[in-house]
Amino acid sequence: MHTLLILAARRAGEYRDLIDAARLPDLAIVTAATVADAAPHAGADLVLGEPSLVATVLPKMPGVRWVQSTWAGVEPPLEPALRRDYVLTNACGVFGPLMTEFVVGYMLAHERRILEKHASQQAGRWDPTPPGTLRGKTMGLIGVGSIGAALARTAKHFGMRVKGYTRTSEDCRDVDAYFHGDDRLAFAAGLDYLVSIAPNTAGTRRLVDAALLAALPPRAVFINPGRGSIVDEPALAEALAAGRLAGAVLDVFEQEPLPPDHIFWRTPNVLITSHTAALSFPADIAPVFIENYKRWIAGEPLRCRVDFERGY
Repeated sequence: MHTLLILAARRAGEYRDLIDAARLPDLAIVTAATVADAAPHAGADLVLGEPSLVATVLPKMPGVRWVQSTWAGVEPPLEPALRRDYVLTNACGVFGPLMTEFVVGYMLAHERRILEKHASQQAGRWDPTPPGTLRGKTMGLIGVGSIGAALARTAKHFGMRVKGYTRTSEDCRDVDAYFHGDDRLAFAAGLDYLVSIAPNTAGTRRLVDAALLAALPPRAVFINPGRGSIVDEPALAEALAAGRLAGAVLDVFEQEPLPPDHIFWRTPNVLITSHTAALSFPADIAPVFIENYKRWIAGEPLRCRVDFERGY
C-alpha cells in the first residue's frame, strides 16, 4: 500500500523531481496547491509544502499524519483550528548559510560605507572617509538556534564579540554571553549590531520595543531577517527618525507586502529587502524531507519536529 504525499508548493515540479530521484519506497506523489486540488485526496498521509499553502489545503485532508514545512517558520499550520494529531516538522538547519550571507553582507556594507562611497562616485566626488571594520564590534542575537549559531560562528571569523538573548538554551560555544527573560536591556547595552532571528511566539511579539531600542547605543544598527511581529514598528521608526539609532535593515514586517503608505518607506536610514533574506530552494529543502521520510518508514523520530505549544 502506497503512502500518499501531497506537494503544496509553488515549485512543486522541482520538489517532485528531487524526491523521485531519491527512489523512496512506497511513496506516491500528487500536487495540490489549492483547496480544489486537495479535495480528491482526502486520504493523503503526508504533506510537503509552504505553510501558507499547507494551511489552505490541510482542512480537506483529515488523515494527514505528518506535515513537512519548506520554511523555518510554521505559523499558518499552528492556528488552533488546524491543530490535530499530526507531526509537524520545519526546515531546520537549512537557512543558516543564507541568513549569514544576508546579515554579514549588510554589516560589511555598513562598515565599509558602500552606499556612501557609491553616492560619492555618482556625484564625481573624491571621498577619503575611512571605513570601519567588524573586528572588535559586538553583535547581539535575539534567538540562538541553528541560524543564530551559524551567524555567531561567522561573526567570530571577523573578530566580533557575540551576545545571545534566548528563552533558555546556551548551547552555542561561539556566543560570549547569554541573556534571558528580564535581562534584555542589559543584553542591548553596548551592541553595534542587533540581529533578530527569533520565531514568532507569544513571548517574542514586540520584544524589540521602545525600551529595548532606547537601551541600544546610537551607533547601533538593527537587522531583522526573522519575523516582523518581533518589532514595535512605530517605536523603531521614531528612534530612527530621531537619530537614536544608526540604521536598520528590515526584511520582514507585520503586514506584507509593506503598504505604500507605511511609515518605513519615509523613515531615514532604513534598507528594505522585501522578505528575500533566505528563500526556500527545493535543492535545500528536499533532502530534509527525504531524510525524514526514511526515518518515518523506519519508525524513528523525525528531525526538526515543531512543538505546537512553543511554536517552534
